[in-house]
Order: sequence, then C-alpha cells, then structure tokens
Amino acid sequence: MGRLHSSALRLTDRVYRIVKVSARTMSASPPCESPQTQHVQRAKCLFCRICDGLEPSNIVHQDEEFVVFPDIRPAAPHHYLVLTREHITDAKCLTREHIPLVEKMTTLSKEVLVTQGGSPDTARLGFHWPPFHSISHLHLHIIAPESEMGLIGRAMFKSNSFWFVTPEKVIEQLQKKA
Repeated sequence: MGRLHSSALRLTDRVYRIVKVSARTMSASPPCESPQTQHVQRAKCLFCRICDGLEPSNIVHQDEEFVVFPDIRPAAPHHYLVLTREHITDAKCLTREHIPLVEKMTTLSKEVLVTQGGSPDTARLGFHWPPFHSISHLHLHIIAPESEMGLIGRAMFKSNSFWFVTPEKVIEQLQKKA
C-alpha cells in the first residue's frame, strides 16, 4: 500500500506543478479589446491567422462565423477547437449578447464531432478560464471520448473547475451579467 500511496502522491504533485507552471507561464489575458483595437490584436493572434488562412492547420470545418480544427496536443482521440472568426479575447470578455454565439459554438462542436466519427454523448466541452489558456482567442474545446482521457488530461480539462468551464456554466454566468 505504501508504494501505491507514494506513486499517487508523485502523480498528484506532477499535476499540481503542471497547473502551477501553466498559470505562471501563460501570459495574463489582455483586457477585452475595443472594436478600435481589435485589428491590432488580430494581426498578432495565431488563431486569427489560422482563421484567415495565413497559418497552416488541418481545418475540419469553416463557415462565416467559425473555424474548427484538431488540438495540437489532443487529450483524447477526438479533440477539436471551435474558434470564432471574430477576435474575442476569452470567455471572460463575453457579454449577455454573446449567449447565442456560445450556443452556436456548442451545437457546431457536437455536429463536427459526429462528422469526425465521435459521439457527443461521451464528450467533454469547455472553455479555459483566464489566465489558464495559452492563446488569447475565444475557443471551445470538444474532447471525446472522456473515457480515453489520461489523468493529466482529466485534470487540465476538469469540468467547472476554476480553470475550465462548460458552455452551460458560461451561459449561466452571462445571464447574471447586467
């Protein structure tokens, strides 16, 4: 039992260090941009450049509002990012008026998952909450199946933790905003 306990402690310590280092090394979220400064952020943003076709990516869906492609470090066999073409810094910058946008992102993520051979019934969806994201551009993670996520993936994408929130939780918070 002692060996198992010590292995669990080492793993817990490793996950803690990953989260701690991630929080420290990720840049603090820039403030929500005004329409006047959005074009400046757009020029610097990797996800905006992917949306504009200036950076290579394996795009699995694109339309007037969204672009979807696989995560470069997948936590499960199906791990996709749903990006807004509009540069929105992160989920904290959303307003009540963005509720339909979040709902569309959720619907689209499930549709893409089905077309890619996954099942929405076994998926985990969510947004990383600032400062726990590496790119300051709103994106929804869809990860499936949850049962194939490793321990570190489960920790990094823990639903409704202070670093990863479901679309439903985001909508609930937006409904409370004035």
